[in-house]
Amino acid sequence: MRGLPKRIMEYAGRLPEATPLCPGILLHLGNRAAVDQALSRLARSGKLMRVCQGVYVRPVETRFGRCAPRIGKVIEALSALWGETIVPCGGAAANFLGLTTQNPVREVYLTSGRNRRLRFGGLTVELRHAPRWQLAAPHRRAGEVIRALAWLGPEEVEDHLETVLPMLSDEDLDELSTARAVMPNWMAEPVSARLANA
Repeated sequence: MRGLPKRIMEYAGRLPEATPLCPGILLHLGNRAAVDQALSRLARSGKLMRVCQGVYVRPVETRFGRCAPRIGKVIEALSALWGETIVPCGGAAANFLGLTTQNPVREVYLTSGRNRRLRFGGLTVELRHAPRWQLAAPHRRAGEVIRALAWLGPEEVEDHLETVLPMLSDEDLDELSTARAVMPNWMAEPVSARLANA
């Protein structure tokens, strides 16, 4: 089995950037115990990165050396692998929409799954379980508005709706309107009032 790490790296080299490697998808190369041991050895040597328990990714080779693949791509791949909705947190959404100038000091994503910590070299990314309404309209502008307003809180909703609604397309406004059904009352009521006057 001395060639197993080499075969795993050859297999990983044929995959797109940020594709998660899990022991279960490598069982065609060897038995589970041998695959686990080979993955652990490859992670210790820096040829693979252990993102969380049982999940590895291949680092990207750059002119500065090996570095983590793009975090957004890994999150997207993990979302598909785990069958979860994973979206940037409300602080990141508020910053993206121009509702705050604060940059989040930590990388935080909201998930329909359980809380987890992912490691990308020296960077830790936190996945926090969130209620269903905060995950509405994933990867859509309407969803970013919901998450940003949730982060800003009830006292800030009305003022920031005035800022953000003119930025939304008719399709975004329709999605925001539909999402009112899952929003808490403190958000749904001002959103309904503003949409009625839009």
